[in-house]
Amino acid sequence: MEGKDENVRLRANKFTERQPIGTSAQTKDYNEPPPAPIFEPQELHLWSFWRAGIAEFIATFLFLYITLLTVMGFARTPKKCASVGVQGIAWAFGGIIFALVYCTTGISGGHINPTVTFGLFLARKLSLTRALFYMVMQCLGAICGASVVKGFQPNLYEKLGSGANVVNHGYTKGDGLGAEIVGTFLLVYTIFFATDAKRNARDSHVPENMARTKNDAYRHAKPEEQQEEILAPLPIGFAVFLVHLATIPITGTCINLARSLGAAVIFNSDHAWDHHWVFWVGPFIGAALAALYHQIVIRAIPFKSRA
Repeated sequence: MEGKDENVRLRANKFTERQPIGTSAQTKDYNEPPPAPIFEPQELHLWSFWRAGIAEFIATFLFLYITLLTVMGFARTPKKCASVGVQGIAWAFGGIIFALVYCTTGISGGHINPTVTFGLFLARKLSLTRALFYMVMQCLGAICGASVVKGFQPNLYEKLGSGANVVNHGYTKGDGLGAEIVGTFLLVYTIFFATDAKRNARDSHVPENMARTKNDAYRHAKPEEQQEEILAPLPIGFAVFLVHLATIPITGTCINLARSLGAAVIFNSDHAWDHHWVFWVGPFIGAALAALYHQIVIRAIPFKSRA
């Protein structure tokens, strides 16, 4: 009987336990990068630093070019039913962000938005040196993109308002500020979760044979890094789409101060500048709240004991 009891006990452990739920499920290894230094002047001597800034410039240029042309096409159509409509504008913003993030994430991180850069800086994901450089390049790219759109049809550009962000009739500046805060929070919140190293390590399911079809850098990457490169642009682009769908009637949707700045500088209207502070203050507050929420509440980084 003793042998039989022992055999029963062994068979009881024959099958592995079910995957635990919650924080106990986070059993896979992952690489948590150390906090970026506030100042990192040695970056200025690296070509990768300047290449990343150029990538941000080109990406933001293309972002303004595609989105403003879409907005202009919608505004110039007499019969709105014959145009792309609000849904089409939202898809244009979300789709181009999806494509550009996918293309640039391996070069610069695919920020394409000073607000995103600001939120990641607060989370110590990049240095102040790099953050300021990115913001300058993003704003310059946005201004150049808007200027090219105006060059195509200068008269119509001025007549139709250039796609510059303003608080629409029926809403107050407080309404616009609140919409921008919540919209930017959703965007930056999504970015933190889509690129979180711990979550990617836990949930990664990229097939191993996929690595054989990519370049050397991808082939030697860890599963969580492969997943981030492939999947992160999708929720980010979809978040941009949803925010635009909800807030276009209120402010035209900024959540990206480079987009608002580029259109306002080239349009240069008093009406646009009167509301412009909304599209700086709101996104910055939203990005800061998302960074604090992710780092303090979700990741509990300040409360973790230091080794």
